[in-house]
Formats: sequence, C-alpha cells, structure tokens
Amino acid sequence: MARRLILLALALACIVIVLGAYVRLSDAGLGCPDWPGCYGQLTPHHASEEIAAAVAADPHGPVSLPKAWKEMVHRYLATTLGLLILAIALLALRRKARGVSAGMALATVGTVVFQGMLGMWTVTLLLKPAIVTGHLVGGLATVSMLAWMAMRTSHARPVEIAPQVRHLARLGLLALAVQILLGGWTSTNYAALACADLPTCQGQWLPQMDFANAFHMVRELGMTADGQLLPLAALTAIHWCHRIGAVVVSVLLMALAVGLLKRARTRGLGLLLVLMLLVQVSLGVANVLLQLPLPLAVAHNAGALLLWLTMLRINFSLRPAHAMMLVGRSSRENALA
Repeated sequence: MARRLILLALALACIVIVLGAYVRLSDAGLGCPDWPGCYGQLTPHHASEEIAAAVAADPHGPVSLPKAWKEMVHRYLATTLGLLILAIALLALRRKARGVSAGMALATVGTVVFQGMLGMWTVTLLLKPAIVTGHLVGGLATVSMLAWMAMRTSHARPVEIAPQVRHLARLGLLALAVQILLGGWTSTNYAALACADLPTCQGQWLPQMDFANAFHMVRELGMTADGQLLPLAALTAIHWCHRIGAVVVSVLLMALAVGLLKRARTRGLGLLLVLMLLVQVSLGVANVLLQLPLPLAVAHNAGALLLWLTMLRINFSLRPAHAMMLVGRSSRENALA
C-alpha cells in the first residue's frame, strides 16, 4: 500500500510541476489574486462576479475566468498531493512502509508544507522572481524525495561500476540542478527570448550583459533593485548563462552516458540518458528558433523534469553497495515492528 501511495504521489507531483509551468507560461499565475481560494471562494465559478468585474476594469490584466480555473486546478492537485504525502508519512511512522524511513517521510511533509507557503507568496507577492524560482526548487525537491522513496521500496541492488563513473554521475546531477535553477530563473524573468538566434546571441558571441541586475535576488518582476525597468542587457545575461549551462551539462552527461554504455548492466540507463538529453536539447533549440510557443515551452519544462528523474535513477543504481545493506536492515526492522 505504501509503495502504491508513493508511486501515485510521484506521478501527481510530476503533473503538478508541469501544470505549474503551464500556468506560469500562459500568464495565469495571478488568475486568482488571493490564496488559497479565488476571491475568497472555493472555485472560480463561485467568484464569477468578482472575476467579471476585474476583467471589466482591466480587459488585458492577469485575471480572467479561464486563467482562474488554470490556477485553481493547480492548487486543487497540489492540495491532493499534500494529503497523499501526509498519508505516506503516517504509514512510515507506523512502520508500515518498508524501505522508507520516518525521517525521510517527515522531511517530505515539511518540504511540501513550505512549498505551499511559497505558492501563497508567489501570488501575494506578485510573482517576484526569487519566490517563483524558489517554488520551482521546492517542487523539484518534493519530486526528488518521492522518487528516492519509490526507488528505495523497489529494493533494487546497486550496480558495481568504476568509482570515476559514480563520481561523474554525482557531478552531473549537481550540474543539472544548477542548470534547472538557471532555467527557472530565465523563465520567471521572461528572459527566454532575450537571444532569438543560435548559436550566437543577438548576432554576437558575447553580447552586452548586465550580470549585477540579472542575478539580484530581491527585486520586483521586471524591475531592478532600485525600481528601474530591468534592462535588456540583464535579460541577455540570464539567457546567456542558461545557454552556457546547457553546454556544460550536455558535455558532462554525454561523458557519463559513454561510461554507462560500456557495461551491459548499465547500458539501458546510458541509452535512456542519451535519449532524454537529446530530447531536452532539441526542445531548447526549438523554443529559441520558433520564438517560445506555449506547447514547446511546457514540453521543455517537462523534459527537464524527466532528465532530472533519469539522473536520480542513475545515481540510485550506482550508489555504494553498503547503502543497500542499510536499506535491507531498515526493511527487516520495519518487518519485525
């Protein structure tokens, strides 16, 4: 039962993250400008009069009935996810979740609670880039914990491999985390179209860039810290760093894939990694060349999530053998309890 709940929660967490990207990219993040309800109501249907008044006051503003439904469906699913994670934690505390420690389950509960607070602040603080990016990081952390618990309950044995490949897998995971963070910063600052050509940016290899304003954390959306409009050079710096990160991550992950392809037991993981990496890079290139169409932009977010899960799976498979002994000991203790 616990494993089924974990797998269900993991699938739902992935849906919530991709749906969150869709809400943000379709400019529906303020579809309901309060939290947790919509104009104090349970559904946008019950708040239809308030939404109609907001649309009449500002027809091109962030509020509309379709946007409100997008935002609220995301909240409904996130709430359901929180309840599933709470149920998993209760099973772990009662020692009815083999392979899952109570500490990990409670940490996941704490993460999802904080994630809910970030979701609230995203709305009430009007999409501040630091808060929105933090919300993305919280979602990624939640998925990671659920994925790790799911793999722990599978009791899969670690694969013996050269220490250099294991170290490369860890380094690749860290580099990918930084790259996803850069991608979130690019998206939340609406810098995805700052460079509309490839492989150069604005026709140059090193365009004019403003790193100080680009990576200043505490500021309003589209503004500098002193309240001025964020210059194009700052958006260019954000986009350019994301591109450089993509190159670095691609090199690291392809090197890891080569190491995995050399062994029969890890060849499947190597092929999966190559496939996920090629899909993600292709989506990134297509988004630039086609000027960020919504389906491709959402797919790029989903691709990043799948690539992250692939790297988690690889690192789990390549973990040291003594980690498996600890899992087995935990399972026996739960069984005895």
